[in-house]
Amino acid sequence: MTGSAVPSEPDTRYAILGFENLDGWAEDDHAEALTVFRNTCADLDEPDWASLCALAFDATDARQFFELFFRPILITDGKDPLFTGYFEPELSGSPVRTNRYRFPLYRMPDEANDRRPWLTRRDILTSGVMEGRGLEIAWVDDPVELFFLQVQGSGRIRYPDGRVIRVGYGGANGHTYRSIGQELVRRGVYQAHQVSAEVIKNWVRRNPVGGEDLLYHNESYVFFREVSQVPADKGPLGAMNRSITPMRSIAVDPAFTPLGAPVWVEKDGRDPLRRLMIAQDTGSAIKGAQRADVFFGTGDEAGRSAGRIKDPGRMIVLMPIQRAYAYLPESLQ
Repeated sequence: MTGSAVPSEPDTRYAILGFENLDGWAEDDHAEALTVFRNTCADLDEPDWASLCALAFDATDARQFFELFFRPILITDGKDPLFTGYFEPELSGSPVRTNRYRFPLYRMPDEANDRRPWLTRRDILTSGVMEGRGLEIAWVDDPVELFFLQVQGSGRIRYPDGRVIRVGYGGANGHTYRSIGQELVRRGVYQAHQVSAEVIKNWVRRNPVGGEDLLYHNESYVFFREVSQVPADKGPLGAMNRSITPMRSIAVDPAFTPLGAPVWVEKDGRDPLRRLMIAQDTGSAIKGAQRADVFFGTGDEAGRSAGRIKDPGRMIVLMPIQRAYAYLPESLQ
C-alpha cells in the first residue's frame, strides 16, 4: 500500500529535522516539486495522505504547503548512503524475429508468479521454457542493451519503420539482484572507481563468451509489459503506474520510504544536487533507508549523465506531521 507506515526494524533510526536543517531548501523550485507530487498523491489512500493531496491542489504557495503540513525525517539503517542515476533507454528492435533482431523481450509467464523464486536468468534464457508461447513483446539486436534495459526497468523500442513502442516493468523471477559491475571488481578486472555502464557494456562486447557468463551472474530477470498508451512527451511509468519526471522523481526502497512521499535530496560528489523530489519508483537494486536512484530522463544523453552518478549524501523524507511524530519513541514525543 502506498503511503504506509515505515516498519520498525532493529537498526532503523529516525530523527525529525527542521526545514532550516535542509541544505539549499530555500533555493529550490518548490512549485515544480508540488506539481510532481500532485501527479501521484491521489493514489495515497491513507487518510492523512489523502487530506494532504486535497490541500495540494488548492495550494498557491508551494514552499509554505510543504513547511506547514510536513516534517522532515532522517531515516537511517546503518548502511552508507548511496545515490545512483537511471534513465529510459531506447533500443533498436522489431515486432518479429529477424537475423538482426534475435533477442526477445518477454512478458511474464503465469507460473513465474506461482513459485518464488522462479528460474534463474540462465535457466530462462537457455532451457527453452519461454519458446513457442507467444510471450515475446519485441525483438532487439543487442543482448547487452537488453540486459541494461532490464536494470532500468522501462524503455522504448524503435522499429525499422520508425514506430516506437514503450515497455515497462512487468514482474521479475524473484531472485536477488546481483551487480555485474561488482563482480568485475571482485574478479580483479577493474577497480571500483573505473566501473560504469559503458565500461561494462564494452567489456562484455569484447569478451562474448565471458561476457555472456558475466550477465548470467545476475540471476534476477525482469519481464516487461507494453505501455505505449503513455504519451511520448511524458516520462515512463514508475512503480505507482504514473509517469515519472526527469530530475524530480526518484526510486526508493518502499520498506523505508513510502511511495508518493516528498524526499529532500542532498547528493554530494562531482555534481552536487539539492532538490525536493518525489518517491515514485522502486528498483531491485534499491535497498536501504539511504538508497535512491535519480531519474534523468530518456535517451543516450540522459543515460550518460545517469551512468556517472555514484555519490554519497543524504535523503530526508517529508512526512505528514502526525505520522512523523509517530515514528519517534514515546519518551521523545
